[in-house]
Amino acid sequence: MPQTEIPQPTTVVFDLGNVLIGWDQALPLADRMSREEWNAFAAEADFAALNSASDSGVPVAEVVARAAETDPRHGEIVSLYYENFAKSLTGPIDGMAEVVAELKESGTRLLGLSNWAAETFHHAPAAAPAISELEDVVVSGREKLIKPDPAIFHVLADRFGLDPARTVFVDDLPANIEAANRLGFLGLVFTDAESLRQDLVRLGLLDD
Repeated sequence: MPQTEIPQPTTVVFDLGNVLIGWDQALPLADRMSREEWNAFAAEADFAALNSASDSGVPVAEVVARAAETDPRHGEIVSLYYENFAKSLTGPIDGMAEVVAELKESGTRLLGLSNWAAETFHHAPAAAPAISELEDVVVSGREKLIKPDPAIFHVLADRFGLDPARTVFVDDLPANIEAANRLGFLGLVFTDAESLRQDLVRLGLLDD
């Protein structure tokens, strides 16, 4: 049977957190809590669910109120987390600014698709300037949709007129890649810049 050729990709869409920019949720309160204490708090307060709520468009004030419902201390900690959110951003992921620059120079269209709170997103480009090199970013908190919901991928494709078959999507979470692949995108699970570079060479987007 003849092998089906993959159409030449024209666009790369990047997730941001832990792809273009480092994120460490323990750092905003590092002067008050050890990492072990933060991890214990995060498990007790279900910080992952609170963070997802914020990423899906729930205002920070309401997220803090939800945390405080179970324990006033939880509300105080979550409030401090958002007040000091910029400290959670650890800067550019090694090698990724160079990958973005090379892709841009080659004429590849570059976009972002990120689960991120609308109220804290402004911190991202300052911490990782490569984000500003992207044409635009679809931010979950602004859309009130969150990966891996297919709806946010439809927003991305419709807004920018993308052909999923010619669009590479890079994310560090396999569940998000699986969702993208089901919709016809070329999903790549991100581990590090060098592995991604090899994948992009294989797809004909970068020179070896």
